[in-house]
Amino acid sequence: MLPVTTEALRASFVNASRREVTDMSLPDLDTVAWEDLTFLGWRDRKTARRAYAVVPTLDGDLVGLLFRQAEASPRSRAQCSWCQDVTLPNDVVFYSAKRSGPSGRKGDTVGTLVCQDFQCSRNVRRTPPPAYEGHDAAAARLRRMEDLQLRVAAFAADV
Repeated sequence: MLPVTTEALRASFVNASRREVTDMSLPDLDTVAWEDLTFLGWRDRKTARRAYAVVPTLDGDLVGLLFRQAEASPRSRAQCSWCQDVTLPNDVVFYSAKRSGPSGRKGDTVGTLVCQDFQCSRNVRRTPPPAYEGHDAAAARLRRMEDLQLRVAAFAADV
């Protein structure tokens, strides 16, 4: 992922009000390892059940998404819909996102199971164990990274 400025980050949100964008807590963008990310995701420091993700689309635009975490407790046995890692070192939670535009103003939402602290980029970059003798682990890792990009971009388009 390419580095993002605070202004571009705030302007990218498609399903948040101006007030929600103004009130959001931002990560320290100077410390972000951009080259290790497929998308930027973080939890709000002020509101435990609110989270954000900024996703680069396939055509190079940014789409910012505001999420609300479900009341249910995190699940360590669920599979993340984005990274689809079967050996997750973290919990998975259900996040809902209000749709953008008129349907979102009417209350329509879309939801997904995602790593609680958006560790998906790190999970897909781990070298997978060899599935069989002669397995190309580097190619499998690259394919997992590409698949993550496709899944998060498809979710952003759905919002």
